[in-house]
Amino acid sequence: MVFLKGTVCLLCALALFSIFSLKVPRGDKAMNGLAGAAVTTFLVEALCGCIGGDLAGIGLMKEIGESAGSMGGVAAAALVPIAMGASPVFGVAAGAVAGGFGILPGFIAGYMTYWIYRGIKKILPNGVDVIIGAVVIAVASRLILVYTAPSVDYVLGVIGDSVMAATESTPLIMGLVLGGIMKMVCTSPLSSMALTAMLGLTGLPMGIASMACVGGAFSNGIVFHKLGVGNTGQVMAVMIEPLTQADLVTQNAVPLYMCNFFAGGLSGIIAVALGIVNNAPGTASPVPGLLAPFAFNDPITVLLAAGGAAAAGIICGLLGTGMLNRTGFYQSKRII
Repeated sequence: MVFLKGTVCLLCALALFSIFSLKVPRGDKAMNGLAGAAVTTFLVEALCGCIGGDLAGIGLMKEIGESAGSMGGVAAAALVPIAMGASPVFGVAAGAVAGGFGILPGFIAGYMTYWIYRGIKKILPNGVDVIIGAVVIAVASRLILVYTAPSVDYVLGVIGDSVMAATESTPLIMGLVLGGIMKMVCTSPLSSMALTAMLGLTGLPMGIASMACVGGAFSNGIVFHKLGVGNTGQVMAVMIEPLTQADLVTQNAVPLYMCNFFAGGLSGIIAVALGIVNNAPGTASPVPGLLAPFAFNDPITVLLAAGGAAAAGIICGLLGTGMLNRTGFYQSKRII
């Protein structure tokens, strides 16, 4: 029952996440801003605070990590409207008042203040809009944060706790399920960084997501190469960051997502077997997913997990494309 609850909660969160990204006006742009906020705060916290501070013993790096980690709400409230097209002045005005709030309340404030910004630009003349608009945006952002944070944090806490509890009770099964789903999200036009940041995943579940993204990166490269999709630069790009090749991914979704699920699932099982933990939420992407675990695990163990994930990705990519080529079920769609 714990496994079922965790899986259902994860799928519900993914469904809501997908609807927002694909159907809500400028939802995809907002999610890009949220992913950027996760990288600039949580990833910096992990690499500077944990590796540079805790492991290397550099006091300045520890201070940088702690400062960055406390700014998730600020970064989201500022970067989301900017990513959606707002002036940086208005984005910073929304983010400057978000201190002490989490990344998702900051995301909500940033998304809503963008539309307030649009109204201000239509009503007020240039020059005046900056002076009055900055104050209006700041006040609106703070009110949104204050009134939405309690309920939002509670709901996300329930979902995140359910996923983590399910991982503790049935780690190998959740390694397969969580790893497979997260890698599919990572390759899709959605953002696995944003999803894991919103859910606040840490520990083993975040370790599973990280290694899944690493393993799936190799399956993506194999699929592109074997099916003749894109040039060499595009093959490398889809391995490093799939969102950069969204057009090619969409055109070749069948083999990519099929190979992704199994590559991510096997990588998740490897992460469980080696006990990989990651306490930096929002780092579910190939490069951050490879780097962040070094802050919380023995380096040799991380290298073994990454090597195993890479092997799983290569094998799944070769088997998947080989099966499709033999059966003739799928013809690659290449965009020139």
